[in-house]
Amino acid sequence: MRQLFLAVTLAITAATPALADQALATSKNCMACHALDKKLVGPSYKDVAAKYAKDKGAVDMLAAKIIKGGSGVWGPVPMPANAQVNDAEAHKLAAWVLTVK
Repeated sequence: MRQLFLAVTLAITAATPALADQALATSKNCMACHALDKKLVGPSYKDVAAKYAKDKGAVDMLAAKIIKGGSGVWGPVPMPANAQVNDAEAHKLAAWVLTVK
Protein backbone atom coordinates (compact mmCIF):
# COMPACT_ATOMS: atom_id res chain seq x y z
CA MET A 1 0.00 0.00 0.00
CA ARG A 2 2.81 2.38 0.88
CA GLN A 3 4.50 1.72 -2.47
CA LEU A 4 1.28 2.55 -4.31
CA PHE A 5 0.93 5.77 -2.32
CA LEU A 6 4.53 6.74 -3.18
CA ALA A 7 4.01 5.94 -6.87
CA VAL A 8 0.84 8.04 -7.02
CA THR A 9 2.52 10.89 -5.13
CA LEU A 10 5.48 10.86 -7.51
CA ALA A 11 3.19 10.84 -10.54
CA ILE A 12 1.18 13.78 -9.23
CA THR A 13 4.35 15.68 -8.30
CA ALA A 14 5.80 15.13 -11.77
CA ALA A 15 2.66 16.49 -13.44
CA THR A 16 1.99 19.37 -11.04
CA PRO A 17 4.93 21.75 -11.70
CA ALA A 18 3.82 22.57 -15.26
CA LEU A 19 0.30 23.35 -14.07
CA ALA A 20 1.50 25.25 -11.02
CA ASP A 21 3.85 27.39 -13.07
CA GLN A 22 1.20 28.06 -15.70
CA ALA A 23 -1.02 29.15 -12.84
CA LEU A 24 1.75 31.47 -11.65
CA ALA A 25 2.12 32.87 -15.19
CA THR A 26 -1.62 33.45 -15.32
CA SER A 27 -1.69 35.11 -11.91
CA LYS A 28 1.15 37.48 -12.91
CA ASN A 29 -0.59 38.45 -16.19
CA CYS A 30 2.04 36.77 -18.39
CA MET A 31 -0.68 34.88 -20.27
CA ALA A 32 -2.24 38.18 -21.39
CA CYS A 33 0.58 38.50 -23.96
CA HIS A 34 1.94 34.94 -24.23
CA ALA A 35 0.36 31.56 -24.95
CA LEU A 36 1.80 28.08 -24.70
CA ASP A 37 1.79 27.27 -28.40
CA LYS A 38 0.86 30.35 -30.43
CA LYS A 39 2.03 33.92 -30.81
CA LEU A 40 -0.15 36.55 -29.18
CA VAL A 41 1.42 39.94 -28.49
CA GLY A 42 4.65 38.15 -27.57
CA PRO A 43 6.10 34.83 -28.69
CA SER A 44 4.67 31.51 -27.61
CA TYR A 45 6.37 29.81 -24.69
CA LYS A 46 7.04 26.87 -27.01
CA ASP A 47 9.02 29.16 -29.34
CA VAL A 48 10.94 30.71 -26.44
CA ALA A 49 11.83 27.23 -25.12
CA ALA A 50 13.03 26.14 -28.56
CA LYS A 51 15.13 29.27 -29.08
CA TYR A 52 16.95 28.97 -25.74
CA ALA A 53 17.01 25.16 -25.40
CA LYS A 54 20.81 24.92 -25.55
CA ASP A 55 21.58 28.17 -23.70
CA LYS A 56 22.91 27.33 -20.22
CA GLY A 57 22.31 30.90 -19.02
CA ALA A 58 18.76 31.09 -20.33
CA VAL A 59 16.99 30.85 -16.96
CA ASP A 60 18.88 33.81 -15.51
CA MET A 61 18.57 35.84 -18.73
CA LEU A 62 14.83 35.19 -19.07
CA ALA A 63 14.24 35.88 -15.37
CA ALA A 64 15.90 39.28 -15.79
CA LYS A 65 13.73 40.01 -18.85
CA ILE A 66 10.61 39.05 -16.93
CA ILE A 67 11.45 41.55 -14.21
CA LYS A 68 13.02 44.36 -16.28
CA GLY A 69 11.33 43.88 -19.66
CA GLY A 70 13.11 43.88 -22.98
CA SER A 71 12.87 44.62 -26.68
CA GLY A 72 14.19 43.71 -30.08
CA VAL A 73 14.57 39.95 -29.73
CA TRP A 74 11.10 38.93 -30.95
CA GLY A 75 10.16 41.97 -33.00
CA PRO A 76 9.28 45.60 -32.48
CA VAL A 77 6.81 45.21 -29.59
CA PRO A 78 8.68 45.65 -26.27
CA MET A 79 7.97 43.44 -23.29
CA PRO A 80 7.19 45.68 -20.33
CA ALA A 81 8.78 45.20 -16.93
CA ASN A 82 6.68 43.14 -14.55
CA ALA A 83 6.82 44.72 -11.10
CA GLN A 84 4.44 42.05 -9.74
CA VAL A 85 7.11 39.35 -10.07
CA ASN A 86 9.92 38.91 -7.54
CA ASP A 87 13.27 37.29 -8.35
CA ALA A 88 12.31 33.80 -7.15
CA GLU A 89 9.05 33.87 -9.13
CA ALA A 90 10.88 35.13 -12.23
CA HIS A 91 13.34 32.25 -12.04
CA LYS A 92 10.52 29.76 -11.49
CA LEU A 93 8.65 31.15 -14.50
CA ALA A 94 11.77 31.18 -16.69
CA ALA A 95 12.61 27.58 -15.78
CA TRP A 96 9.04 26.54 -16.55
CA VAL A 97 8.96 28.37 -19.90
CA LEU A 98 12.03 26.42 -20.96
CA THR A 99 10.15 23.13 -20.39
CA VAL A 100 7.22 24.00 -22.66
CA LYS A 101 7.11 21.76 -25.74
